[in-house]
Amino acid sequence: MGEGLRWRSGGWRSGEEGVTIDIITIFPELIEAVLEVGTLRIAREQGAARINVVDLREFTDDRHRSVDDAPFGGGPGMILKPDPIFRAVREVRGDDDSGRIVLLSPQGKTYDQRIATALAEEDRVSLICGRYRGVDERVRRGLITDEISLGDYVLSGGELAALVVAESVVRLLPGVIGDYESAARDSFQSGLLDAPHYTRPQEFEEMRVPEVLVSGDHAKIERWRRKEAIRRTLRRRPDLLERVELTPEDRELLRAVESEDQLSRSSGAESNEVSETS
Repeated sequence: MGEGLRWRSGGWRSGEEGVTIDIITIFPELIEAVLEVGTLRIAREQGAARINVVDLREFTDDRHRSVDDAPFGGGPGMILKPDPIFRAVREVRGDDDSGRIVLLSPQGKTYDQRIATALAEEDRVSLICGRYRGVDERVRRGLITDEISLGDYVLSGGELAALVVAESVVRLLPGVIGDYESAARDSFQSGLLDAPHYTRPQEFEEMRVPEVLVSGDHAKIERWRRKEAIRRTLRRRPDLLERVELTPEDRELLRAVESEDQLSRSSGAESNEVSETS
């Protein structure tokens, strides 16, 4: 695996190997199919990430390759047994105790961009795909470091969640999406939603690109983008503004957005999305 730049909380840093991601699953063919396309394929080919697909059934000790059993105390559903999971993690990691061991589960912490960035800083991330009714509690007590959920809904297993986590992590690694700055500007990366973006044609069905974006004045463009990111966050996810650290200039822009929106509401002509100027 070649050397390259790695994302750290202070920015990109060089001279380190890419992240290793282990995905432990009873459906390796599902994972492998997705790894053949898009961002995850690019990350592997460029050496930005090493992704190991681990078939949990290879770590069973019976001829039926059983990974689950009925719960003690009775009740519906089956439970993933602890011993194959422990064996799989220990085998694939060897004496490497770096990074995080993550269980994908509806009971976990809700995944967001801050967690993705933190995982991208690790040297190794092992993702355990839950399945059936859940995993034996001893996996939580004796093995994992983190538990992650995509949201307040239930999937049949953790495979899709693991792929979401893997892609959100590797796209933060340089060279994977072709533009380091693009990843740094993604929605949530700065704590705000991203600003609106436009491309050719300049006018489409009587909708024009804001003039500031074709002005060639890069300072004004940057200010406009920051202001519109704040506007979009205020309108769609105001909760994010309570958590993000705003600069004095950001607070000035926020006050301007609030004033403009209040004026629009009072006139009965609230803008659908963005302003034309900075």
